[in-house]
Amino acid sequence: MKDIDSVIKDIKSLKIQGSEAVALSSVEALKKAIKSDPGKLREYSGKLICTRPTEPFLRNCISYIQNNSTKGGEEILGSCDYVIDHIKNSQKLIADIGENKIQDGMSIFTHCHSATVMSILKMAKDKGKDFVVYNTETRPVFQGRVTAKELADYGIKVNYMVDSAGRIGIKKADMVMIGCDAITSEGRVINKIGSELFAEIARRYDVPFYSCADSWKLDPASVFGFDEEIEQRNPHEVWDNSPKNITILNPAFEIINSDLITGIISEIGVYKPALFVNEVQERYPFLFLNQKI
Repeated sequence: MKDIDSVIKDIKSLKIQGSEAVALSSVEALKKAIKSDPGKLREYSGKLICTRPTEPFLRNCISYIQNNSTKGGEEILGSCDYVIDHIKNSQKLIADIGENKIQDGMSIFTHCHSATVMSILKMAKDKGKDFVVYNTETRPVFQGRVTAKELADYGIKVNYMVDSAGRIGIKKADMVMIGCDAITSEGRVINKIGSELFAEIARRYDVPFYSCADSWKLDPASVFGFDEEIEQRNPHEVWDNSPKNITILNPAFEIINSDLITGIISEIGVYKPALFVNEVQERYPFLFLNQKI
């Protein structure tokens, strides 16, 4: 279990990537730090939350710990354990639900690297299903290579392509499965840049488009009209030492409108975006505590 400073460094450098991994590693590091100094819960929490702006899952996890830890050290550790268990159990539930969508002979298109999508695909493989995955390299830092290698090592057939060839992969696919970094109260999904482009293409060719996510990725602040911040990453990731008079744009994420999404696959089931939001509000009302207008 790493300490907080190491986890923060690894998140910012993308050594730790994906909302689930970011949240889990952060809460585990927070638990370790609190054992030594429970009085610094808010200080440590603030440092972790600042690592990535577009991460309501991390914020919700830490908010739960703060809201349920008024009596000190042991209660804080108990709240950390609850959150850690939720993250791990949800991943298994989502895999069990999502793999039912995959049948023998199918082709699945995915973009970037999502631990949740990976768990679904691996579960389908474990159930003996024979399928192929089309995945993109995901510039500028090539998270798609992590996906391709992990799938190939697991014995899953992969067709790897540059991002601009995504249309070809989607035309051949039976469905699209992507991850998710945030969900708004309007049912819009925020995911890796390029995701909405692929959603538009999937709609054109009538290919079902699923976002796979822990339901705690719903941003409760969006209920009150606050927009999720879109992280802008270092332009050197795109072009190091670029010529003068060139402005490099490097947004990490983009917003997918709800009408492009066939369904959100989470630990509570598969729902259309609007129904998903209602279900989360009913099942996890504590996520919406202490939200200010």
